[in-house]
Amino acid sequence: MDTDLCNTARETLEQLAGWKVSVVAMIGITFELNTPHGRMMATMLAGIAQFERDLLSERVKSGLAAARARGKKLGRQPGQRPKSDKLSPHVIQAVADGRSYCWIARDLGISKNTVTEIMKRHRQAQ
Repeated sequence: MDTDLCNTARETLEQLAGWKVSVVAMIGITFELNTPHGRMMATMLAGIAQFERDLLSERVKSGLAAARARGKKLGRQPGQRPKSDKLSPHVIQAVADGRSYCWIARDLGISKNTVTEIMKRHRQAQ
């Protein structure tokens, strides 16, 4: 583990120990965080957790690199607007009913700029 993570974990353990917290594992093992044995167990578990996070990160990066090598384009592609495309008819109808862009945005849970963009695309399509 890097130094900052160790310091943060140590501070957290000290704070929990100050609150007289006990850790109970799912298999029934209990250890006090203010004893040397408890601190050792918590440190070991934190190290294992960090190891798992690092492994997961490596697997994700490896998978992304493999996908790129196969020519797969990652992320949202230009022109894809799933939420606004789905809400376009509602926005267009609300504007036709005389509602303000702010009201439509608040009512549909989208930004005012999204409403503006939907209406701009609608006018260009006509």
